[in-house]
Amino acid sequence: MTEILLVRHGETEWNADEIFRGRADVDLNEKGIVQAKLLGEYLSNSRLEVVYSSPLLRAVHTAENIAGSHSLGVRIEPALIDLDYGEWQGMSLTEVKKIYKALYIKWEKSPEKVKFPSGESLDDVKSRAIAAVKKIVKTHKGSVVLISHRVVNKVLICALLELDNSHFWKIRQDTCGISSFSYEKGQFILTRHNDTSFLRSLSRKGQNDF
Repeated sequence: MTEILLVRHGETEWNADEIFRGRADVDLNEKGIVQAKLLGEYLSNSRLEVVYSSPLLRAVHTAENIAGSHSLGVRIEPALIDLDYGEWQGMSLTEVKKIYKALYIKWEKSPEKVKFPSGESLDDVKSRAIAAVKKIVKTHKGSVVLISHRVVNKVLICALLELDNSHFWKIRQDTCGISSFSYEKGQFILTRHNDTSFLRSLSRKGQNDF
């Protein structure tokens, strides 16, 4: 049996300021560094076979906190990179709501129908991310950690539960939140979702689903 631990990276300043990140290589802020350290401590007694990460620094530096306590390296998986927001990248939520009002309303109501200007759609993310997961479960047995991003993780959770992307907003994914799946007899079974219990010392303000 293979276990997938799907984890979101720690907080960045762009999360805190509600700026769309996408492919921008924004690193962890001070709170994110603390979150990643607590995450690593939380998983330090777990038996892990391998740690994969998106190539972006915020994910890699989160992954290193997990891998380090297990004497593992971090394997970069390009397919786990964040959604390409295109023209939205680097814009604040307030700016997007003003400049792309109609598209933002569509994003909130029907995310599965949105193709970002000069960027990706959720189906684009699904295609690359699910292919990577299927390859990984064929390669490894035991527990595998995947460090990725809010959008990618939400899309993957929907896909592994055989839900389409119209359910995207029904999935919460806080910074450093852990969701686990067991892969048995060709099926993915959700065993834990958005676990941030190890961040309680940071209070509710330590969590962020943007």
